[in-house]
Amino acid sequence: MPASWIPALCLGAWLLLLLLLPRLTRAEGAVPIAITCFTRGLDIRKEKADVLCPGGCSLEEFSVFGNIVYASVSSICGAAIHRGVIDTSGGPVRVYSLPGRENYSSVDANGIQSQTLSRWPASFAVTKGKGSTQEATGRAVSTAHPPAGKRLKKTPEKKTGNKDCKADIAFLIDGSFNIGQRRFNLQKNFVGKVALMLGIGTEGPHVGLVQASEHPKIEFYLKNFTSAKDVLFAIKEVGFRGGNSNTGKALKHTAQKFFTADTGVRKGIPKVVVVFIDGWPSDDIEEAGIVAREFGVNVFIVSVAKPIPEELGMVQDVAFVDKAVCRNNGFFSYHMPNWFGTTKYVKPLVQKLCTHEQMMCSKTCYNSVNIAFLIDGSSSVGDSNFRLMLEFASNIAKTFEISDIGAKIAAVQFTYDQRTEFSFTDYNTKENVLAVLGNIRYMSGGTATGDAISFTVRNVFGPIRGSPNKNFLVIVTDGQSYDDVRGPAAAAHDAGITIFSVGVAWAPLDDLKDMASKPKESHAFFTREFTGLEPIVSDVIRGICRDFLESQQ
Repeated sequence: MPASWIPALCLGAWLLLLLLLPRLTRAEGAVPIAITCFTRGLDIRKEKADVLCPGGCSLEEFSVFGNIVYASVSSICGAAIHRGVIDTSGGPVRVYSLPGRENYSSVDANGIQSQTLSRWPASFAVTKGKGSTQEATGRAVSTAHPPAGKRLKKTPEKKTGNKDCKADIAFLIDGSFNIGQRRFNLQKNFVGKVALMLGIGTEGPHVGLVQASEHPKIEFYLKNFTSAKDVLFAIKEVGFRGGNSNTGKALKHTAQKFFTADTGVRKGIPKVVVVFIDGWPSDDIEEAGIVAREFGVNVFIVSVAKPIPEELGMVQDVAFVDKAVCRNNGFFSYHMPNWFGTTKYVKPLVQKLCTHEQMMCSKTCYNSVNIAFLIDGSSSVGDSNFRLMLEFASNIAKTFEISDIGAKIAAVQFTYDQRTEFSFTDYNTKENVLAVLGNIRYMSGGTATGDAISFTVRNVFGPIRGSPNKNFLVIVTDGQSYDDVRGPAAAAHDAGITIFSVGVAWAPLDDLKDMASKPKESHAFFTREFTGLEPIVSDVIRGICRDFLESQQ
């Protein structure tokens, strides 16, 4: 038989099996085993098994990879609902173990959006099973997610993870012949320990894995797993690829292809790639480090077993670590003498990866600034023009990546009095900030801009003194201040606050310049009409980003 016929015959046999599965199910009368909503295909270690899915499973809790043929890491009950074999009321399901696949497709069916997976070592298919709740026997198959109650009326809470360690991390492991099979397994064990200690979860760190060898291979993405147990299993299943240790090629591939919105990267969260190098890279890693920095990725190098003097002649650049890391300040490099007894190195590395304040390569003007709006609510403004002021502030705020570790927004309204509408710590999402900003009530009164600046410096910026973000104050006013603005503005400048002054209608240009930071011409703006505020939005945003970049140099 020609070898080219074999794949076609295997495919035909598999399609024939799918056609026969329903008949086989009806012909046999096995008593189903009770399982939980989260029992995965890999938890059933039989070629064929009858199981009973409970009712009341939450569709949002399911992890399903594939369509018709599912990766074994998928929930059995989730796959059965996705396939249309059962609905959310549960029921009997027959599970068939199948070989692994190179690709699992993503399909939205029956209320469940399955996910793509590039490769997995085992699969399963599901058909309608035979049996009922009364016929079920034995205890539910134990999984990483225990049942919430006897009838599973409540679903377990999602594991949020370590909220104090927010990072999107790619582990770039060495899969070359240079490391060998044995040390490759030790490397995976170490990465697994680091992943476990990080506290992976929906609101904590997310991790993925890339293997460097002759050609880089993304083993799994950030979005594929959000629990430590699933990540540990996925790491364990990664196979050794061999070839040269083209670390530079793999790092560049990771920076360009791994950290995208489609693969699960989150806004306002530091992007990190931890590169494991056993010995030395066989290609240029400096250029790849530059590319990573351009993409806002923090590169950590974990070097193991530095080259001995006799090997230095084979190393292209002995300073490759310093040239590849995010910043050459000692923070982004880590060394272990060998792959044996590495447990003591886990915690110090985790502590570095969780120190988001030092992830300088992820810091941009969009995610590392505090912006307070000081808005004139005096009688001369009027309610309709006050709304245009709020719209101006909202259009600036919406550009930034607002989160608990990203950009922060505050707002103060002033007349003769001052009112903190919300502070930097009140709202951590862009949606909430924009909603509250757009609903500020107009005060009406006099104009005391100097007192308002002092109030804002003391009550809004004071509580966040020491924040790693750069501080900005955007003042919007339509008239002459009744008090001195120069003294309070100078005090704000001395406190490290950059001021942009925006004047409308009767606002004196001298006041605007007295309040603005230097150079005055790029920090003070004026428009005759309130409708002229809109074009100034982009000028202020560009100014904030320019000042931020200059402060980082």
